[in-house]
Amino acid sequence: MGPTAAGKTDAAIALAQQCHAELISVDSALVYRGLEIGAAQPDYPHHLIDIRDPLEVYTAADFVDGALEAAEDVRARGKVPIFVGGTMMYFKALLDGLSEMPASDPDVRAAIEKEAIEQGWPEMHRRLQVVDAITAEALHPNHSQRISRALEVYRQTGVPMSQWRERSQGQKRAAICVALAPAERRTLHERIEHRFDDMLANGFLEEVAALYQRGDLHVDLPAVRAVGYRQLWSHLSQEYSLEIAREKGIAATRQLAKRQITWLRGWSGLHWLDSGAKDVQEQVKARFRNYL
Repeated sequence: MGPTAAGKTDAAIALAQQCHAELISVDSALVYRGLEIGAAQPDYPHHLIDIRDPLEVYTAADFVDGALEAAEDVRARGKVPIFVGGTMMYFKALLDGLSEMPASDPDVRAAIEKEAIEQGWPEMHRRLQVVDAITAEALHPNHSQRISRALEVYRQTGVPMSQWRERSQGQKRAAICVALAPAERRTLHERIEHRFDDMLANGFLEEVAALYQRGDLHVDLPAVRAVGYRQLWSHLSQEYSLEIAREKGIAATRQLAKRQITWLRGWSGLHWLDSGAKDVQEQVKARFRNYL
């Protein structure tokens, strides 16, 4: 686990090569086809990459189903499954289980999205605060997908999502959890900026343009809302210049990293490693060898 641009993938690849293991991606952007450069798609084989069209919605429940199936296949080949990524909600759903919430209702969801178009997501966030302050407190006012889902659950059942989660009887799964992050936040910020510029130099804008030109995608889809993609999408729709899109993309990536670190700080039993250490890959290998 770890924040974006911390070096998780390189460490996981080195580990997999030594431990007769296969990697399973825990990334909500990499599940979508066509999101390669901006999602930092690795060259090394991973399960759960390129498995959905960007027009589709991929949920935490979808991830758990796919992750368990992939892990079973890996073990059937006599190998060890290693999960690597930065989508903390997916990790939590896999390890702690999912809440027994009602299935999504397309009509209710469509009504919420219509209200959001008219009123804006900050207003929808304010409405969520009225009926479920606990859930609203954990969400950014523009986190449209999760605000929509929380409002949908409440409107379907009259019970706040936070209460549904309290009722959860999810299955706990054992794992060794290692987090990689630079010791200095400044180092991570520099890596994020450099990586974003490298992505632009390697065709990130052209990748987003190909998605934009499809004509059937829009900014409310999870794939388009992925960090970096949304900002370049706004540039292509002439909301602001490429320079401003770059600045906003870097800022959004830093905010993502901050949220990821906040998640990890609340994780019990987590093994923290400095991703900036020269021997960090050897440290990761040692942790897993001891566990195995």
